[in-house]
Amino acid sequence: MLENDAFRTLDRQECLRLLAKVPVGRVVYTRQALPAVLPVNYSLDEDASVLLYTSADSDLVHAINGVVVAFEADEFSAATQSGWSVVVTGRATVVTDPADHERLSRTGPQSWMPVRDGVFVRVESELVTGREIKGAHTTR
Repeated sequence: MLENDAFRTLDRQECLRLLAKVPVGRVVYTRQALPAVLPVNYSLDEDASVLLYTSADSDLVHAINGVVVAFEADEFSAATQSGWSVVVTGRATVVTDPADHERLSRTGPQSWMPVRDGVFVRVESELVTGREIKGAHTTR
């Protein structure tokens, strides 16, 4: 892929730094054999995994627990035609360890939606990719 002053590929550390800046991303998964995308608030754990907090009986938990998903977050400005996008791909699992759950109750994300019987879902950061564009202008 061609890189220039306007476009560049981000390394893992840059991707994680940018992910820590924004509170909302999208989980990309399969629902009833079709692609699905759901916006969620999240945080990063100390091991760079993405953490979600949701209801234990939610459709999302049933669809993603134990399977590989993608998680995407971004930030763009139409005015400057610049921004970035980061994708984390990895296995999603419900946190079942009581000590880990207790720690995440203090440090992990809090859902923006009402949660009943809340669980934390961890998306391992097995593959992290990102791109940045700075002030690209097109002419026709």
